[in-house]
Amino acid sequence: IHTWDPVTLVFRNLPTSYRKGSKRRQLLATLRVLEAASLPQQSLSLPGSDSEEEEVVERKKKRPKKASFASVSTEVEEKRKKKHQKQDPPGSDSEEKEVERKKCCKGALLGSGSAEEKKRKRKCQKQAPSNAAQHLDNGDQTGPKAWKSSGANGPPEPSPGTTSPEAPHTLSRKQWRNRQKNKRRHKNKFRPPQPPDQAPATAPAEETEVPPAPSPDSREARAGALRARMAQRLDGARFRYLNEQLYSGPSSAAQRLFQEDPEAFILYHRGFQNQVKKWPLQPVDRIARDLRQRPASLVVADFGCGDCRLASSIRNPVHCFDLASLDPRVTVCDMAQVPLEDESVDVAVFCLSLMGTNIRDFLEEANRVLKPGGLLKVAEVSSRFEDVRTFLGAVTKLGFKVISKDLTNSHFFLFDFQKTGPPRVGPKAQLSGLKLQPCLYKRR
Repeated sequence: IHTWDPVTLVFRNLPTSYRKGSKRRQLLATLRVLEAASLPQQSLSLPGSDSEEEEVVERKKKRPKKASFASVSTEVEEKRKKKHQKQDPPGSDSEEKEVERKKCCKGALLGSGSAEEKKRKRKCQKQAPSNAAQHLDNGDQTGPKAWKSSGANGPPEPSPGTTSPEAPHTLSRKQWRNRQKNKRRHKNKFRPPQPPDQAPATAPAEETEVPPAPSPDSREARAGALRARMAQRLDGARFRYLNEQLYSGPSSAAQRLFQEDPEAFILYHRGFQNQVKKWPLQPVDRIARDLRQRPASLVVADFGCGDCRLASSIRNPVHCFDLASLDPRVTVCDMAQVPLEDESVDVAVFCLSLMGTNIRDFLEEANRVLKPGGLLKVAEVSSRFEDVRTFLGAVTKLGFKVISKDLTNSHFFLFDFQKTGPPRVGPKAQLSGLKLQPCLYKRR
């Protein structure tokens, strides 16, 4: 029968892998330290007896779980005990936590096998006093909260209840920190947004500006602006319709249209003035400039005068003719039949007024009222002419010859003709060059 000391007894109960080499020496040193700090040895039963394991368990339960390390000085231990007695009464939770921490250190020593575990063990021995003081200062903080409050000093120590010592020590320090960082990121990613009441105090609270309630005056102003905009769109649509009617029918049909609806002519000229503002050049101004260079005694007949702008721009006597009147100087009539005597005027002007399908009637009427050698001035939109040469040839057959032409402008063509005599073709002769394209305005 052999009597075994506690160190030999514990060592024999360990696995075979812990009995050889450096592990053996480490375990022996650790057990010797634990034996020196423990209570006096009790009588041990013989090895192999049934009550051996029960006595060892009872002795471990009765013996206080104190663990000291060789690197901890006696003075630090005494100061720590005094501080602990002052702060917490004996038997408090902090003592149990200290015992648990020492058990964790012991489990770390027993489960350390690699070089990284040896470094962690040494660091645990060096930081034992500071960690103990920190545990005493923190009071009841344990578990994950205590680990978070202690900062990122290292990976958390295993709990006493862990059965597999290899699970918490498989990751290195860097890997463990990366895992913790990823957990925090994942937690912040799926964190629900905080309501405005729980916003951090450091962030200034943004005052939400409540728009003032619209006053009755503002509502009326918006309603008036909307009505004006809708009226403008309606006027634009009606202007396009009237313009199409003027280009697609004879002048007699257009005259009847404006006689039945006098406001339609006012609406048409209003839309026409809006279009004139977008033009780079106003042909009537160009014609007025040319006439101012001629004698003021010349009598002018303005076919399709509109608002009598030409008559207001020159000193010559002007006969103004149009389908409806916007000025007292206007004579309302069909431009194919004007109330003038034969060979009574010196200049006949058609400024954007060759609008009907009976253009030949207009030019023959101008030939009738012009004196021999009289001047015919024509200004039209350039897009209406498919072939300028055929148009000029058709006009010459009606008793005129071309004096000048200006095709440089991108929007308008200007022509000057001189009367040579009566038309050289009969009334039934076909003049294809006088069929111009209609000038239709698109919706903007």
